[in-house]
Amino acid sequence: MQNHIALNTGATMPILGLGTNQITDEAEVIRVMKDAANLGYRMFDTASSYKNEDQIGKGIRELDLPREELFITTKIWNTAQRIGNIEGAFERSLERLGLDYVDLYLIHWPVPGCCLDTWHEMEKIYHSGRARAIGVSNFSQIQLTDLMDHSEVIPAVNQIEYHPLLNQDPLRQFCQKNGIAVQAHSPLARGAYLKKDVLTRIAEKHFRSVAQVGLRWLIQKGCSVIPKTAQLDRLLENSQIFDFELDDVEMATIDSLNENYHSSTLPEDLLG
Repeated sequence: MQNHIALNTGATMPILGLGTNQITDEAEVIRVMKDAANLGYRMFDTASSYKNEDQIGKGIRELDLPREELFITTKIWNTAQRIGNIEGAFERSLERLGLDYVDLYLIHWPVPGCCLDTWHEMEKIYHSGRARAIGVSNFSQIQLTDLMDHSEVIPAVNQIEYHPLLNQDPLRQFCQKNGIAVQAHSPLARGAYLKKDVLTRIAEKHFRSVAQVGLRWLIQKGCSVIPKTAQLDRLLENSQIFDFELDDVEMATIDSLNENYHSSTLPEDLLG
């Protein structure tokens, strides 16, 4: 199994990265990033709404790694989309991160009536080289189709909630057919499936944890994963998913666990 996934830009993206939502204390962010980097993590996912881009930027400088070794993702929030301040929001993210460019810039949520205008401004950012790739998050097949039908640049990535209790195979297949890489956020469903008996049995067979089995299921489908944790032992556990393989029966068994369960919720400004 390769530890990178090809993007439609010609670049590659690590299969494994670190999600950083809700990790905001500066000392903790820097510690977690150092721990992750020491274990081989090179992809760090943030967003303007996480309120930790400043801290992530300091963590990047503390790592003292060549910039080209890192893959940094951030996202534009709904408010900036509604007021049409895409360029300003992006520049503020760059400033907080202390970077000249990000590797991936995402529309965080599909805001009705805003997506196309937001995307067209992001295309300009992409062409300027300040975002090496642009993509979307939490987009459905219908929303992606509309975007592609009215745009020049096909999204490089669709970052979606994806785990054994929320099997997104139809959307994944659509994305991959159209050259859009799929990245799973909340791949551990915030612990919701970690005590499932069937997953426990599969994990025991491979001398692995249930979390490792869930992540392995995703990467065997060609997805990138960004589990979030601040604990060193979990960082290590989540990184040890490249040296075992689930067979076809095990993959199908996990496929059957789908409950359409969402561990993350729509932002309040998109409800109703």
